Amino acid sequence: MSNSNYSSGRPLSLYSGTNYDLKKDTLVYALGGLGEIGKNMYCFEHDDEIIIIDAGVKFPDEGLLGVDYVIPDYTHLIKNKDKIKALIITHGHEDHIGGIPFLLLACPIKKIYAPPFAKALIEKKLMEKRRLSNYQVTAINSESRIKTEHFTVGFFNTVHSIPDSLGILVNTPNGRAVVTGDFKFDLTPLGQNSDYQKMAYIGASGVSLLMSDSTNSEIEGFSISEKKVAESINEIAHKTSGRLIVSTFASNVLRLAQIIKASRRFGRKVCVFGRSMENVVEIGVRIGVIDVPEDTFVSPDIINTIPNNELTIVCTGSQGEMLAALSRIANGTHKYVRIKPGDTVVFSSSPIPGNAISVSGTINQLVRNGAKVLVNTPLTSLHTTGHASKEEQKLMIQLIKPQYFMPVHGEYKMLKLHAQSAMETGIPKENCFICANGDALVMRDGKVFRANTRIQTDAIYVDGNDFSGVSTSVLKDRKILADNGMVAVIVCIDSRSNKILCKPGILSRGFVYLKDNQTIIKEAETITYEALKQTMKQKVTFGDLKNCIRNSLEPFLYEKTNRNPIVIPVILNKRYPK
Repeated sequence: MSNSNYSSGRPLSLYSGTNYDLKKDTLVYALGGLGEIGKNMYCFEHDDEIIIIDAGVKFPDEGLLGVDYVIPDYTHLIKNKDKIKALIITHGHEDHIGGIPFLLLACPIKKIYAPPFAKALIEKKLMEKRRLSNYQVTAINSESRIKTEHFTVGFFNTVHSIPDSLGILVNTPNGRAVVTGDFKFDLTPLGQNSDYQKMAYIGASGVSLLMSDSTNSEIEGFSISEKKVAESINEIAHKTSGRLIVSTFASNVLRLAQIIKASRRFGRKVCVFGRSMENVVEIGVRIGVIDVPEDTFVSPDIINTIPNNELTIVCTGSQGEMLAALSRIANGTHKYVRIKPGDTVVFSSSPIPGNAISVSGTINQLVRNGAKVLVNTPLTSLHTTGHASKEEQKLMIQLIKPQYFMPVHGEYKMLKLHAQSAMETGIPKENCFICANGDALVMRDGKVFRANTRIQTDAIYVDGNDFSGVSTSVLKDRKILADNGMVAVIVCIDSRSNKILCKPGILSRGFVYLKDNQTIIKEAETITYEALKQTMKQKVTFGDLKNCIRNSLEPFLYEKTNRNPIVIPVILNKRYPK
């Protein structure tokens, strides 16, 4: 998409919508975070300026074999890199900051703004990438202001499961927009409270567009307070007579603080396992969010010298992740911890959809080894969400009082339900925009329309640190390898005489056990040999030979096994002395 066409306001496709002129209009679009949970990235563009809100990753599901992260396609930002004036972060969760290293490698950004806790997490990420260690992150809070030629950005405090969570007010030449970030309304929060007065003042001053967190739009009512969870954790720490092993989300810093403070209060030392959790705890202690003396923590190599009733182990693995600390403890493969009869294991979390089976497997193994396991229920209150439920979402809409509404951060059904809630509060149906990544909205003189184009966007699959992306064809091959294995066919030929020198050899991995299937292998070698002899009666290329091998072998293997392994031809050509 060229900048000249893009800024002219001419239709770039048959996509229906309003023509626009970036010299006068403001464009709003998401590169990630719509129709999905994760990789949040929202952009405001006017004339020669772009500001970006959040740059997150999405963690892959089981079907994305070998993929470590999913990030947005940054092509549009790379093409318009000279326009980018600021990257502004709402809070420090991975689905909002995890993509920053990949974004900076693709598209250098001069100004990065983040609240203090997120700033510390981002700086640690950038220090791990030597090429990015020189980037500076500017701390912001609810009183901060960021000004560019066309935009003025302000902030207000929200409550979430991590400290220093901010909502954002974006003043544009064509109206005001509010991006809530992740939020909930907790009337008895553990940390800072929501800026109810500021939200109401913003709403009374007039807001054109509200972009609000949709994650829990399926959940009725109000979520329970984090303080109620803290009371439950205190009671368990007080009454448990043996070792206490607690697993929760590493990103839930306020929960970690409560677990550690409760342990300290009742005379327990704390040992932390799991790299992500260790990083968060270290930063939390350093900036004062986890306010306990240094001697609260003990190193792993001395935990077996501490009496059982004086030890708390805090670890990752609340979702049953195979390699996480709690799973290794349950399976007896952890370097330092073995389950003892009398141990109490607390899951201070709820299973994410899709993880229930793995969590159940971990729980069964823990119980089998003699542990008492406590999970979240309405009676135990061991977990609460960090996202607004339906009534809290309605309260945000009532406070901000927008003319137009765009639900963000959620799967399609969540966006749809959130839009319905907005209509219930009085926003007209035609003023609610359920968008996909790449859809653009036009802000013009306080009104909002759909744009006549879409921004280029896609999901980029990151394998290791290679943010250039794994192609869908590679993922398809990985899926075939996982399900059906591979067959390698080794053929020796003499290209000068156009002859095959010997019968092909076949090797297999993950397809069939060779010793038990010699008949199939021998028959496959014969079929391939006969097909090659027939093909080589005329002059052929190496590509012709590879196609011949695949076309003859694949139908035979499927007929015999009902499986489609990847067939890899290996052609060895006879060498002549020079």
